[in-house]
Amino acid sequence: MTDLDFSGQTALIVGGSSGIGNGIAQSLRARGAEVHIWGTRASAADYEGEDGSDLTGLSYQQMDISDFDAVANADAAFAKLDILVLCQGTVVYNRGEFEMPGWMKVIDVNLNSLMACAAKFHDMLQQTQGNMIVISSTAGYHATKGNPAYNASKTGALGFTRTMGQAWAKDGIRVNGVAPGLVDTKLTKVTTENPDRLKATTQSIPMRRLGTPDDIAGAVLYLASPLAGYVTGQTIVVDGGLIL
Repeated sequence: MTDLDFSGQTALIVGGSSGIGNGIAQSLRARGAEVHIWGTRASAADYEGEDGSDLTGLSYQQMDISDFDAVANADAAFAKLDILVLCQGTVVYNRGEFEMPGWMKVIDVNLNSLMACAAKFHDMLQQTQGNMIVISSTAGYHATKGNPAYNASKTGALGFTRTMGQAWAKDGIRVNGVAPGLVDTKLTKVTTENPDRLKATTQSIPMRRLGTPDDIAGAVLYLASPLAGYVTGQTIVVDGGLIL
């Protein structure tokens, strides 16, 4: 068994139905894990044919993670949990986050739900001496024009990761995070589908390319593995050098 063999382990990827979360889910499945995902649509079939969604071999459950009572009362589709990846995220464009409805929508999904999910699965993770990995964003390190709620939520996720890493260490649970830069997903199409913005953004990245879900998954695999056995409370920036 290698350090990146997750055979016998169970993972839940919140937000694993598409984009970065889906890449993480499939990377863990490819390495032997039993992988469950939470998404917003009624069934796995509702994602068929959608770019960035591959639910092959994944166990799907619908969950509105901004409904904190629903999270707390959810019937887990697994008997044990080794790896919890919190990859939920949303954004509201056209200055919608400057109004309270848009602000609260983003804060509830991107930040408040982190605590709801953590509280839900703490005991299961303690039983397996497992780990929780929070997917935040490089937005937590700089301003994001036009999106104050997104920025505040991702900045908050960094602090959440540090503090939960400290709090849960005594329980044998490691808590870490990954902060992606610009990754080509449906959440970033406002940039990737605008040729001028895409060119300018790519030129600002030292590695001269956008990130992929697999790039982020690589960091998650490390953090979830014994290779990171003495790492907790940390967030790894995976951005091709964007914020250097």
